Order: sequence, then C-alpha cells, then structure tokens
Amino acid sequence: MASSRLATLVPLCSSAAEHSVADSGASPSPSSSPAQDDEDDFVTGSGYRLPPKEIRDIVDAPPLPVLSFSPHRDKILFLKRRALPPLSDLAKPEEKLAGVRIDGNSNSRSRMSFYTGIGIHGLLDDGSLGPEKEIFGYPEGAKINFVTWSRDGRHLAFAIRFDEEDNTSSKLTVWVADIESGKARPLFNSPDVYLNAIFESFVWVNDSTLLVCTIPLSRGKPPRKPLVPAGPKIQSNEQQNVIQVRTYQDLLKDEYDADLFDYYATSQLVLASLDGTFKLIGPPALYTSIDPSPDEKYVMVTSIHRPYSFIVPCGRFPKKVELWTTEGKVVREICNLPLAEDIPIVSNSVRKGKRSVNWRPDKQSTLYWVETQDGGDAKVEVSPRDIIYMEPAEPLNGEQPEILHKLDLRYGGISWCDESLALVYESWYKTRKTRTWVVAPDQKDVGPQILFDRSSEDVYSDPGSPMMRRTAAGTYVIAKIKKDGDDNTYLLLNGMGATPEGNIPFLDLFDIETGSKERIWESDKEKYYETVIALMSDQTDSTLHLNQLKILTSKESKTENTQYFLQFWPEKRRVQITNFPHPYPQLQSLHKEMIRYERKDGVQLTATLYLPPGYDPSVDGPLPCLVWSYPGEFKSKDAAGQVRGSPNEFAGIGATSPLLWLARRFAILSGPTIPIIGEGEEEANDRYVEQLVASAEAAVEEVVRRGVAHPNKIAVGGHSYGAFMTANLLAHAPHLFCCGVARSGAYNRTLTPFGFQNEDRTLWEATNTYVEMSPFMSANKIKKPILLIHGEEDNNSGTLTLQSDRFFTALKGHGALCRLVILPYESHGYSARESIMHVLWETDRWLRNYCEPNYDVSSSKDTSRNSTTSINSENEKALSASGGGAAHESSEFGELLCTPRSLL
Repeated sequence: MASSRLATLVPLCSSAAEHSVADSGASPSPSSSPAQDDEDDFVTGSGYRLPPKEIRDIVDAPPLPVLSFSPHRDKILFLKRRALPPLSDLAKPEEKLAGVRIDGNSNSRSRMSFYTGIGIHGLLDDGSLGPEKEIFGYPEGAKINFVTWSRDGRHLAFAIRFDEEDNTSSKLTVWVADIESGKARPLFNSPDVYLNAIFESFVWVNDSTLLVCTIPLSRGKPPRKPLVPAGPKIQSNEQQNVIQVRTYQDLLKDEYDADLFDYYATSQLVLASLDGTFKLIGPPALYTSIDPSPDEKYVMVTSIHRPYSFIVPCGRFPKKVELWTTEGKVVREICNLPLAEDIPIVSNSVRKGKRSVNWRPDKQSTLYWVETQDGGDAKVEVSPRDIIYMEPAEPLNGEQPEILHKLDLRYGGISWCDESLALVYESWYKTRKTRTWVVAPDQKDVGPQILFDRSSEDVYSDPGSPMMRRTAAGTYVIAKIKKDGDDNTYLLLNGMGATPEGNIPFLDLFDIETGSKERIWESDKEKYYETVIALMSDQTDSTLHLNQLKILTSKESKTENTQYFLQFWPEKRRVQITNFPHPYPQLQSLHKEMIRYERKDGVQLTATLYLPPGYDPSVDGPLPCLVWSYPGEFKSKDAAGQVRGSPNEFAGIGATSPLLWLARRFAILSGPTIPIIGEGEEEANDRYVEQLVASAEAAVEEVVRRGVAHPNKIAVGGHSYGAFMTANLLAHAPHLFCCGVARSGAYNRTLTPFGFQNEDRTLWEATNTYVEMSPFMSANKIKKPILLIHGEEDNNSGTLTLQSDRFFTALKGHGALCRLVILPYESHGYSARESIMHVLWETDRWLRNYCEPNYDVSSSKDTSRNSTTSINSENEKALSASGGGAAHESSEFGELLCTPRSLL
C-alpha cells in the first residue's frame, strides 16, 4: 500500500524512467472495444463489462505526475501521465524474441508506458515552487519516453513517438529541450535517424553530446519467414551436460526468430552534438549498454552476440564488454563471456567470468568487477567465493588488476565514497546472512573491517543505508558529514526503522570509526508516516556540514495523500513543495489499523485491517470480508513475527487493488503475514500447506473475534503466488472461506520442475513437496467457488496461461463451481482499461454472488455465445460471459494475453 509514495517520484539521478500507469488511478480513455455499464451487475450480453460506479470512480481518478529533480536541485520536472491505456494499445503487433517483447513498428519494447507532457518548476530560495513552465515545440499528441537531464542541468533529452492511423506506432526520434526557454527541437536534423530502444536508448557523454543507439541507415526490410522450413528443429545434449533452467517464456524458437532478433536489436552508435553535428562510431551490433566514464574520456560498451540459445533468454547470451574512447576507438576488450545456459537454479548461483563491471564513481576512469571462485555454483563450498578487482581504464604494461576484497558470501554491491572509504556488501540467501564491510580502496595498509553482520530477515536490526551525494561528474558517492566542534567524519544512515509498533523511519549521524550514532531526524510516530527521500544539499565535492544539510522528505497519513517537503538544518525548518489532491475523497475517512495476532504454533502475525467510511460494528454488525495476501519464506520464527510496514501509511489504491471493495462496504484484511518457515536444515516448503492453513486460520479467527467480519462471508484472493495460495486454501481449508479469487497463478508445480519462487530443489529431488503444494493435485477437494483470471500473454516465468487453463479443466472435471476469465492481450500484470474494468466487474460479481447470501445468483445468468469466460457450478448449470482482466505476481511467475474464445 506504500506504492503511492514511490510511484510519483523518479530517483534523484539524471534519468526519469517510465513508470507503469496501471498501478495508479487513471481517468477513462477512448477504446476500440465496447464496454457495458451494468449497474445491476450481470445482464445478458457480451463484451467487456464495467464495475459499479463507486469502483469506477476510484480507478478513473486522474493520475498524479511523476517528479524528477534537476542535477543542481534547483528545478523539478512534473512528468504528466495519461489514463489507463485502451486495449487497442496492447493489440498492436509484437514480436516475442529471446525473452523480449518488441514493437517492430517503433523498434522498441512493446507496451511501454509514456508521459504526455513535461512541466518545469523552479525551486525558490525559500523552498517553495515557482510557476510551471511547459516544455513546448514537439508535436501535439506525442508519447514521451526516456526523459534525461544533461549533467549540467541545462538541457533535457527525450524520445517521442506517435500513433499512426492504422493503430501502429511510429519510430522514435530523439529531442532536446532548453530548460531556460522550454523550447524543444529534434536532436538530428535528418528525419531518417531513428532511435533503437530495444536495449539501451541514449546517454549524455558530456554537457553537449549524446551517444545514441540508432537504427542502422542501411537496414532493409525484416527477414521473411520461409514458407517451408529448412529442416526439423533439433536440440541435442549428446555431451551429457547438466543444464537446468526455469520455465522461461518468449524464447527463440528457430533460426528465423534468431534472424528477426538480430534485425530489431542491432544498433548503430551515433555521437550527436547539440549543435546538430553527428558521426557514426563503431560497427552495427547488438549493444545492450553504453556507459561513459566519469571523466568523459571513455565509454564502456556491452553487446551480445551469437551463438544464441533456444532455452534461455538473451540475458544469458554470449556477452562482450569493450572499452572505447568517446570517439569510437576500441581501447581493449574487458571480457567476452560464453553462452550461459548452465547457471545452476540454486539461489546465489551466478554466471562464470567477470560480472558487474562498472566505473568507480569516485574516480575519473577506474573499472571494478567481481569474479566467482565457485564456478558460479552456490552448492560448491569454497573460500573465498567472490573476489572484487579494480584496474585503470588503460593499465600500464604488465600491470595486473588489484584485488579490492575477497568475500565468502555472494557479492551484493559497493557504495563508494573516496580513496579511504567504500562499503562492500555480501549475502547468502540460504542462511539469510548479510554483511557490510568497510574497505579503504586506495590505502593498502588499511585492512577490511566488518561493519554490520546480521540476518537479512531481522528488520529490527537494520541500521539503514548510507545517503549518497551527486558529484560534479554526475555520479553518486557516499556523503561525508562534519559538525561543529568535532573533527570526526560521519555518514548519514537512512533507515526504515522497523519496530514492534511499525516502521518509524530515521536518519542517523554515524561515526564509522567508533560505531556511535546520533539520531538527527525521525518520523512522526502518532499520526504521520515520513521518510527521507534524498539529500538535496550535495552541490559540492567536499565534505558536507551538518548545519547546511537539506533533505527531501515525504509525509503521509492513513487518510492524507503523500506530499513532499524540504527540510533545512540546523533549525529543521520544513517547507511543503507539493499539494496533491486526495485521489479518492469518497474513501478519505476509511478506517485503517495494523493488527497483531498469533498462530497456533506461537508465531506472531500481522495484517492491515481496513473498514469502510462510517462503519460502526455495534450498529452495522459484521461485514463481508476480503482477505488478500502473498506468502513469504523465513528461516526463523522470530524474524517471521516481526512487524513490517506502518499503520500510518496512506492507503494507496491501485487499479486492481482489493481496497476498491471498501467502496462496496467490505472489510479488507490486506497482507496478513503468511510465513512459511524452515528453521535450521528444514526446507520451508516441506510444511507449506500446514503453515499456510495455520496462518489463514489465525487471520480469520482474529477478524471474526473483532466482530468486523461475518464468519460465513469471508473471501480469499491473491495474485501470482497469492493466487497459488488462494487455490491451496480453498483445497485444504474450505471451512475458512466462502469463495476465492485467483489471478495469474501457477497451480501445477510439475510444470515448473526446476524450481519455483524460492524453491531450489527440483521436482525429482522433492517430489512429495511439489505434489503436495500443487492445488492442481487437490482439485477434487475444492468445493467452494473459485474465480480464475489470467492474461492470455503472460510472460512471467512459471505462470504461463496454460496453468489456469488446465486447473480450470481439472476443477470442472470434478464438478467444482468455478469460472475462468482469459484476458486478451494482457500479460502477467493487467494494464488496459477494458481489461482492468472487466476484472473488477468479474471480481465484484463473484463476491456479491458468493460472499453475500442475500444476493440472487439466478439474476446473473448470461447466455452469450461469444465468450471468453466460463462457469461450471456444482449442479452442472453453466453460465458464460465475455472476459478480460489480469493481475501481478512474484519474480518467478509470468504474464499472459489471449483472444476471445469459448471454453464450454
């Protein structure tokens, strides 16, 4: 629910990346697909449906702009967003190649969100905002992407595209805008230079020059698919290699696909100046990253090349990293990694060879990287496990890379400061151990010291992360702080402040030599939830003084939308810089409470209970209740019982949020913790069902005990792994719930035989666990109504649409009351307005039918022939309706899309 705060702020770096508009409210948009407004729920008809007005009004609330601060922190961009996209946007042709979905017309990733306008506000001396100035000069109706500040903050670069008359997208062109005047113009004078945005787009090399990935001018038409194949498709393992991979989607299928991938992904690098001149540098290749050095002399260029794979996505294709001058001269090859099909599925396994090759942000042109010593296999016991190296861009003859640090856990990154300080992170998932080391990068006589050694699950002990400042070169390094009367040097640790009462974010002044801390800022505890977003007083390459500190904070409450503030030291004066309206004032007086209760094995659990505005349990009695959750895995009961989140966070309501049913007078139990614990050598999933049911029982007992939920009117739902949870609860705890809603889930673990979620064992190593966890295997036990929703084009690993298809068939084969909704063109998370509205309509109808006993189910019959959904009830009466809608799941579950079809 805290997503409302993060969804409206771009990280304080040079680039304003695109954000998904499907996660926030939006106003209606035109659509090529008709939607029917059925206030009386279910009437005879076909096509997409609209949920009740009280739900529509929340989803259609205008989206807030995204904010991006200038490098000098003196200006703020307000990046305007549109409403939810129409389904016609998703219906545009796309290629699915090597794990990437490509819009061939625009030569970019398909389904990209975009901005509709750019407003600039000056940040005045008193911290308030000046009047808005619109960027102008680009064509009306342009879709804006890749908004990026120049290093000096005087210009913006961005790409624009248009919708053509035939519902295709135009190619992208690069534009630049002068911040002072607000006027925008094309970067290239030639109309034939287009952006290739499949991987990288463009970067600022210096204040007046960009390096751009373009479509090669010599490129012809796409390769044509042969009418007759040259031969059979053959895969071979005659070398008897052990290769285990997860269930990836959208892979290359044949040589034609490989040629098509080459066609779209090949770029020509162009060095373009703001004065209109440009030159081609380097040969055309599949460039995936271009990274200029801080001193603007070199560019680290990463590309992928053949041989490709038909079993893993392009991220594992052979990869070459080279060092070029900014004029395009190749200095040297840093590494050329082979195809990586054989990375083990065990957590913390990695690719062999050099990885995480980057520039040191505190040096002009020094590289660093890490190399595994265990062959990338986390099962191999070895010390050290990873070694971090450094070397200058152009080493002297015979100069060998310098070892920065050796790690026994897996490398997790570095926060650089200067020649005397850097923080190195390592962790190990199996034990949840995480360490932070203090190293002196350029002082060989100073050895590394452990700063923090803790469990990643223990949120109460999290000391926070160092705050970073921007350098003159546009990089970010750890900020050092001085204070009056003290020669010591301090860091600022920004922490979430997890406590048994909820998160209380803080800012600590930390003496890295002694380990002593002084809390210089802390969130309000009673009514508000505040966080530190970024350091704003960093326009210096020297140590900052505490009395000149300026930070950006956010502030929100249960009923007040997130706003942003500047705070000034030493008086800690605070100035509000935004005044966003409440996105859904009709729910402004909702009740929100973080509740705690206990599982029967003693594990402490938490949940957030929401009640509709004006609800009085003594007068209104218990309500129908929707429980929405997502299980998590832990190594200890103590860690599983820790409180995460804040009772004072704003109740952000996304387009498919369960909180929408507050408007329908439901109680919502959001995010009740469902910890699956495996202590010591025990594997958590070996007792998955037992712990899942025990957690659900505790949650239901608590809301019933409080008198806010009717024991016979409690529904359960979830997305992705939460959908998997929902199906399992209806199979193994039918006494708890009256019905379920499962979106974009995977239900048969034998279809993901080489691991899923955080399960490292294969089907053959843990057969019983795979089978017992699979609700598909318990389809005969599901007697309560279950609504399945899935995107037809789900590309998430593991959650292919086939999972819902087969699960529905199994349920129907046992006479279960069930309904399957397949959403045309939707992926793992749903984005089109038609789809989202239909998902909400389906969900609302399901809850009204099976969570409220006075609702007349007979009034919901639909005899439409053209159906994308189907129902099979226990008395074998079939109802059918047209469908579309989708949801979102974890890293390992996928996204799907579909064309209308009848399943009966």
